[in-house]
Amino acid sequence: MSHIVVIGAGQAGSSLVTKLRTLGFDGDITLIGAESAPPYQRPPLSKKYLLGEMELERLYLRPEQFYADQNITLRLDAPVTAIDPAAKTVTIGADVIPYDQLALTTGSDPRRLPASIGGALDGVFTVRTLADVDAMAPACKPGARALIVGGGYIGLEAAAVATRMGVRVTLVEMADRILQRVAAPETSDYFRALHLSHGVDIREGVGLDRLLGDGHVSGARLTDGTEIAADFVIVGVGVTPSSALAEAAGLTMENGIRVDGHGRTSDPAIWSAGDCASFPYKGTRIRLESVQNAIDQAENVAENMLGANKDYMPHPWFWSDQYDVKLQIAGLNTGYDRTVLRQGEKEGAQSVWYYYGDTLLAVDAMNDPRNYMIGKRMIEAGKSPPASAIADPATDMMALMKA
Repeated sequence: MSHIVVIGAGQAGSSLVTKLRTLGFDGDITLIGAESAPPYQRPPLSKKYLLGEMELERLYLRPEQFYADQNITLRLDAPVTAIDPAAKTVTIGADVIPYDQLALTTGSDPRRLPASIGGALDGVFTVRTLADVDAMAPACKPGARALIVGGGYIGLEAAAVATRMGVRVTLVEMADRILQRVAAPETSDYFRALHLSHGVDIREGVGLDRLLGDGHVSGARLTDGTEIAADFVIVGVGVTPSSALAEAAGLTMENGIRVDGHGRTSDPAIWSAGDCASFPYKGTRIRLESVQNAIDQAENVAENMLGANKDYMPHPWFWSDQYDVKLQIAGLNTGYDRTVLRQGEKEGAQSVWYYYGDTLLAVDAMNDPRNYMIGKRMIEAGKSPPASAIADPATDMMALMKA
């Protein structure tokens, strides 16, 4: 009987093993996770869970009993130490587990500050796992002073939640503006104004020189020479693909674990999906860090492990919740050369439309779900409305979509 082993018990891993059973695979399945908790949702960790609005069990993607009911062996608190592609085995401590096919859904790891600048001090946190948030929660009390390093979505979401909890927040971004790497100036301007209105001290164009403190962080010195006090620090400077295990096994790397259009790695018996995998897309190669990609790509890999030979073609979309604003993003704005700003029907609603020449690439919609959905459908259908029509407040967007 065939044995499929999946390393990485997150959104992608859970989706993959569930899809295998849905498709009728009746062989052995083992899902291996390094954490002690069963597969859980990550987006609510630093929001509803940290705020106390979501209980632990509600984070779980499925009740733990589900895996037993589906005859899926769930190995938790079991970090894999080695993969042997020649022998087709994975090693967990003293245990050696054979496989017929292997899937790597190991996700991504947060970038950390070097110990040489204070990154190893107590009170310095990243936001990625349940353990991270549980460790940080006691520090998030009214009146506490937090320094957030990084003005991307991770840092801004952390700033919004900390502020809601009564924490006094200073956020530093070494680039000229927040969200510079991922969004247009119009989107940056929107979220800068939002955070300033909630009392966040945003400092752009200035980086962290080093953290201060003896054992526990007490503050920071910035690259402009100023010093600020801090009771704790949240590091939100991005993530890297968790691919060390695959690299040590000799698999080909390219901004993560390189896979073909079916999700197969350089070893024909090993597959990969989710944050850790880079795949071909429209003549280039990308790696997507999103819940939807983790689900869709993992399910596609499950089909291909059973012989479907089906290319993966994502329809990227993302979201971010900050205060009372929901940002929804459709498409990928990489390579855009101009943007169009459209005001929404309600106060505070707007959307930013990204173009390369006459081709619509992506849409950022802030509290504007109607225009988000219209933009998403246009992008997925390969339609590119004239930028002048998007900018014109008199344009009937529904009619434009149907044109």
